[in-house]
Amino acid sequence: HTSAAAGVAGMIKMVLAMRHGTVPATLHVTEPTPQVDWASGAAKLVTEHVPWPETGRVRRAAVSSFGISGTNAHVILEQAAATEAPSREDRPALAGALPWVVSGRSAGALRDQAARLRAFAAGSQDAEAVDVGWSLASTRASHEHRAVVVADGWDGFLSGLDSLAAGEPAAHVVSGEVSGASEGVVFVFPGQGSQWVGMATELLRASPVFAASVERCAGALAPHVDWDLLEVLRGGGPLDREDVVQPVLWAVMVSLAEAWRSVGVRPSAVIG
Repeated sequence: HTSAAAGVAGMIKMVLAMRHGTVPATLHVTEPTPQVDWASGAAKLVTEHVPWPETGRVRRAAVSSFGISGTNAHVILEQAAATEAPSREDRPALAGALPWVVSGRSAGALRDQAARLRAFAAGSQDAEAVDVGWSLASTRASHEHRAVVVADGWDGFLSGLDSLAAGEPAAHVVSGEVSGASEGVVFVFPGQGSQWVGMATELLRASPVFAASVERCAGALAPHVDWDLLEVLRGGGPLDREDVVQPVLWAVMVSLAEAWRSVGVRPSAVIG
């Protein structure tokens, strides 16, 4: 018995039934029991797959979970609203370097994983580098032995994975081993003195997420200052003024944090 998970299989089954528009047959039964007066009500036994009836309303279903101790939970499911899939043509082209993260429980496992990823990348016709990077960062477990391959195209990723699989150093590959327990990533925002003329201009061009965040920060600052954030970042404003540099650094750090979050690096804390 699945104990506390009783009912999960039924819920998954019903979600799939909604998705495919099919009412699945009840398992392990061929005819209704004669102990029930089926003619007196609207319920009937489903002995074969049938199309989900079209009623002009969203699909809804009820799932009961009967625990082995006699507990009962009831869940009402409703069909999700239709969403339009994002178009590849609408996405900006990859500009600048991108990280691919790899990990393993041992140094050998890390090399093996790099070899498997290299084989996938070499044989894939449809995969996008940014999609692979996102999946590696956000959907895979992070084990003790880790590495990052940083590149701006397939050739760079393939050569980096070759080096990693062979246990050889490469300029665009960083590897290491986790030491001690970790409570998660912490972002540290620097204080005044870390600025320079032209900082963040490359990210403004290369990262749509970073650029959108900077624009939001510029809008938030505009009613309170007599200078333009984007103009200052591009070298056209008084970056040497204390009342300018501190808000500018704040905007850059907030936007940099958003850029990291967009590729799956989510901080447990932010300080500075």
